[in-house]
Amino acid sequence: MKRRARRAPSCARRNWPSRGWTRRWTRTMNHRDTETQRDSLTEEIIGAAIDVHRVLGPGLLESAYQECLCVELGLRDLRFVSQLHLPIDYKGRHVDAGYRLDLVVEDRVVVELKAVERLLPLHEAQLLTYLRLGRYTTGLLLNFNVPVLKDGIRRMRS
Repeated sequence: MKRRARRAPSCARRNWPSRGWTRRWTRTMNHRDTETQRDSLTEEIIGAAIDVHRVLGPGLLESAYQECLCVELGLRDLRFVSQLHLPIDYKGRHVDAGYRLDLVVEDRVVVELKAVERLLPLHEAQLLTYLRLGRYTTGLLLNFNVPVLKDGIRRMRS
């Protein structure tokens, strides 16, 4: 039985560094790189959500988690607005489409709460749309219906 010669990885054939680099020699982001770019506000919000999840656990309605998260944010002296109305600006006219942001913390971070089996790309698209329409830069998508809340967190930037 003949052995086939193993080919070098594609990055070695092209003289590219083997890991973490793209074609234009820009560093791709991995989990550890993004940790340094996280701001203290989102960390504080995630900490509050984790405290709520520790007490309540999974399996409740989204509204219960939202009310408890509002209490927790208030205990941490964070300013927030719950159920903020988000109008759509269409060709110079404000259109009331009934969109409401679950939470906006410190006028900077949109927090979208879910209590679903798993997060879908649709939920991420919804948050990105809210960020774009409201001209916010940072958003958190929190799914409370998971055994460990760490697995239900998505941090997004527009």
